[in-house]
Amino acid sequence: MAKGVLVDLTRCIGCRSCQVACKQWNDLPAGREGFVNTWDTPIDTTDSTWTRVKYYFLEEGNTVRWRFVKQQCMHCQRPACVAVCFSGALTKTPEGPVVHNPQKCTGCVYCYSACPFGIPRYATGGWGNVTLQKCRLCFDPQGPYDRVGRGEVPACVRACPGGALKFGEREELLREARSRIAAAPGKYINHVYGERELGGTTWLYLSDVSFHDLGFPFVSALAGSAVAAARWTPLAAGLWLANRCRDEAESLEPTASAGKGGE
Repeated sequence: MAKGVLVDLTRCIGCRSCQVACKQWNDLPAGREGFVNTWDTPIDTTDSTWTRVKYYFLEEGNTVRWRFVKQQCMHCQRPACVAVCFSGALTKTPEGPVVHNPQKCTGCVYCYSACPFGIPRYATGGWGNVTLQKCRLCFDPQGPYDRVGRGEVPACVRACPGGALKFGEREELLREARSRIAAAPGKYINHVYGERELGGTTWLYLSDVSFHDLGFPFVSALAGSAVAAARWTPLAAGLWLANRCRDEAESLEPTASAGKGGE
């Protein structure tokens, strides 16, 4: 069964332990941030920062609240990045993570244009020695950075001191999320982000404030693909359409075979 991570934003204290753990486990170098007029450090993900905690300062009347949102690759159930990757460098695994094979990557940057969350980053730009970098959910089969494949939890989940992150089977995490909402209806909004958005995501979120106020994109799976396609080059859009038609044709093959066998 596919794995997932449930993020309970009411439990996140903004300590950034997940950021540090990600860098330590994946041997990612520390970055130097210049002064910016924001609480966010870093201000965005990069080729060497695969996850970050974004700070939100929310004012409601005379009440002020801090909310902290961990951001990383969402490992979509139907990832647009995989659909436009004509070289097959990106793969959606049965275990849940979307992984990258650098030996197949051409550096076309189509995956960045297609991603509704703007996640993929590159060590260099354009053609040549380009290396795509993003969260792999600590899934690195036969590689030195594998945790999930060895039965361990991702490094960020293990490092979280407040219990904001929970790793497990995606379907079980959805049941857990609904159970928390039902047990404390006044604590959470009645919405599990990532259950259906953009066809569903591996990372699931619970919150006590509107996801709109926290910068989460809200589009259906089809609309999300259309919005992303509008930003692609004609070639990328054609590749997406061809791959989608191929996937739909393959999904119909068992039915067609069954029909012939019944004649």
